[in-house]
Amino acid sequence: MTIHPVSALTQRLLPGELTTGGPPDPRQVRRSARDWVVDVLLFGWAVLCWAALLQQAEAKEYLPGWLVAIDPPLGALACLSLWLRRRWPLGVALAAVPAAALTDTVVGALAVIIFNLALRIPLRPAALVLLLHLAATLPYVLFYGVPHEERWTVAVFVLIFYLLFFTWGSATRARRQLVLKLREDAVRAQADHERRLADVRRAERRAIAREMHDVLAHRVSLLSVHAGALAYRTRRTAAGEGAALDDSEIAESATVIRDNAHQALEELRDVLHVLREDEKEEATCPAGRPGEAGGSGAVGTSDGARPQPDLTRLGELVDEARAAGQTVRFDQELPERADGEGGWPLRPQLQRTAYRAVQEGLTNARKHAPGSPVQVRVAGTVGEELTVRVSNPLPGAREPRRGEAEIPGAGAGLTGLRERLEIEGGTLAYGPENGRFMLLVRLPWPPPETGYEAGP
Repeated sequence: MTIHPVSALTQRLLPGELTTGGPPDPRQVRRSARDWVVDVLLFGWAVLCWAALLQQAEAKEYLPGWLVAIDPPLGALACLSLWLRRRWPLGVALAAVPAAALTDTVVGALAVIIFNLALRIPLRPAALVLLLHLAATLPYVLFYGVPHEERWTVAVFVLIFYLLFFTWGSATRARRQLVLKLREDAVRAQADHERRLADVRRAERRAIAREMHDVLAHRVSLLSVHAGALAYRTRRTAAGEGAALDDSEIAESATVIRDNAHQALEELRDVLHVLREDEKEEATCPAGRPGEAGGSGAVGTSDGARPQPDLTRLGELVDEARAAGQTVRFDQELPERADGEGGWPLRPQLQRTAYRAVQEGLTNARKHAPGSPVQVRVAGTVGEELTVRVSNPLPGAREPRRGEAEIPGAGAGLTGLRERLEIEGGTLAYGPENGRFMLLVRLPWPPPETGYEAGP
């Protein structure tokens, strides 16, 4: 989810305070086009009410002449004060207290002033000002300004009038505060999500760099051993202390050195590619899908504590998932192994990535569709590509059994898998398909003549 800046059209259609991105200072907010339209309409309505009530005010013969005389100008001042209500809502409301108590022509402007008071001032001070208005207006209505037979009717009308516009303003204020809160939450959530994805990418690159360092150290040490042995035998032969190397032994040593040097250069190229892309990707920081399941996607290290995962260990991975309670159907369509016992003629990093893809698919299914059957299919052809397909019914397709629950994920697993695939030249696709969630990984399978060794 990406939060875009407020567009020019939106700025014209929203109230000014909703285009600033947060609770604003009303004295610093410029009117939007919508604000100008609203202000003109409200001012015109207040003036019409003032003009309509002029004759009625002059007809009140039971009031003192001075009170009748000040009614029109006080009403006019109240109408003009509407242009100041956005900057000084509290001051305008307080200034309207005597006009509200003593005049009739102020009614139209007073409705706007009370609504504006509840809209722009916190509830407690706004309620105090409302009580001040009622305390000034009701006694005047009950004891002086209205004929005796109409006083209770007018008093009830005045009370309803104030409460109606005050409640309306309070409801509008609550709605606007909710909009601002949702906007702030969305911006904060996006920032947190992008920061988390950036952390995942940095951790993934560090893990890749560590693994490549271990692999390169291993390859370079092999080169050193074979080259040193070749030089040592040559020196002994020259000194007459041993038999000379025949052509097959020299060719075998040269082949081992060449293959290890070739693979070391390939792996070094991968590391340099990732590191060169790091700054560009961190600058753009594309947002990933929230809720993507999986672990950190970190690459396993080559510390020698345990063999690195490859295609030969997929059966163990499936057995572990079944032992954990998952129902897994596993199909594997691969060419015969190079030697009947060892791995396939595929670079170890590609095998490890395929292994991680199956692992990620099983983990996603276990987290987000617990108890659902999972289908795993691994197929490949030398010289073409290796595909990994993991699918399971969408979570809504069945009710979880007792004891099952969806496990929350950090959303980093698929991000880490995509990082691996970008390095290896593969592709990743995932999403709903015919009522199932599908994860599809495609990896290139170079032909044997490229010099890649069989799997470890």
